[in-house]
Amino acid sequence: MRIRILVSRHSSFYSPVIAAVTAGFLVEEGLEPTYGVLPKDRTARDLIRKREVDVVQAAVGSNWGPREKGETDLPLHFAQINQRDGFFLAGREPDPAFHWKKLEGKSLLADHGGQPLFMLKYAAHCQSVDWNKIDVIDAGNIEQIDAAFRDGRGDYVHQQGPAPQQLDAERIGYVVAAVGEAMPPVAFSSLMDSPAFLESEMAPAFTRAYRKARLWVTEAPADEIARREAVVFPGIKPAALSNSIARYQKLGCWEGDLRITRELYDQALNVFLHSRAISERHPYEEVVVPPPA
Repeated sequence: MRIRILVSRHSSFYSPVIAAVTAGFLVEEGLEPTYGVLPKDRTARDLIRKREVDVVQAAVGSNWGPREKGETDLPLHFAQINQRDGFFLAGREPDPAFHWKKLEGKSLLADHGGQPLFMLKYAAHCQSVDWNKIDVIDAGNIEQIDAAFRDGRGDYVHQQGPAPQQLDAERIGYVVAAVGEAMPPVAFSSLMDSPAFLESEMAPAFTRAYRKARLWVTEAPADEIARREAVVFPGIKPAALSNSIARYQKLGCWEGDLRITRELYDQALNVFLHSRAISERHPYEEVVVPPPA
C-alpha cells in the first residue's frame, strides 16, 4: 500500500518521520512511502480533506487559528513527534558563556513562521529577556533567513537543524543556544490526519512503523541515523547532520509517549496565549486523539 507523507518543514528535527521512510520501518509494515514538503500554495488541512495526502507533520496549534475563524472538519492530531522546541540560536563567534540576555541590544534574524516565533518569544520570556530590546529581523522564508545571515545580516540567527550546524561546519556561524533548553517541554510538532484515515487498515501499520522509528532515533548512534537520512539532505555535511541529530537526542525531543499528553498540549496553549496568537484555550478532546491501536 502506498502512503503519502508530507512535512511542513524539512529538518532533522523530524527524524522520527524521516527515519520511518529512509530506514525501512514503513516498508517492513508493507507500506510504500513517499515523502515531501508541504507546497507553499496549499494548506495541509485542504490536502487532507481532498485525500491528496495520507499523513502530515504539523502542530496542535495549527488547528487553533482555523477554529477561531469558525472552520470545521479539521484534521486530528494522533501522535507526538517532538516534545521540545527544535530551533537553535547561532552567533557570529563561538560563545560558551552565552546567556539569553546577550540578545538585548543585538539583531536577530528570527523565523517568523507563526509557532517558531511564538516559541522564541516565550523562551525569551522564560529567560527574563526584554523582547522589545532585541532588533528582530524578518528576512522571509527559511532559505532567505539562511542567505541573509551568510550575507552578513544579523548578530544572531534562529534556525532548525541541520541549518545552524551547517553554518558551524562552514565556520560562518556558531550554535550558542537551543530554544528547547530555555523553556518547558511542549507539544511542538505532531502527526495529523482525517478521521477516515485513522479508522483505515493503513493507520495501525503506519503507527507501528512510526513507533519503532521514533524509538530508534532516540537510541541509535547519531552517525548511523545521519547515514540513513543523508539521502534526503543533499548538500549538508555528514558531520553537520549528525551533530544536529545528537543535539536533538540530548534535548530529549523524541522521548516520551507517542500519545500527545494533555500537559504538553496545555503548555502549547500557554505559548500561543502569551503571544496573543489565539483568544481562548481550545479543548484538548477536540484536537487530539489517541494513536491508532
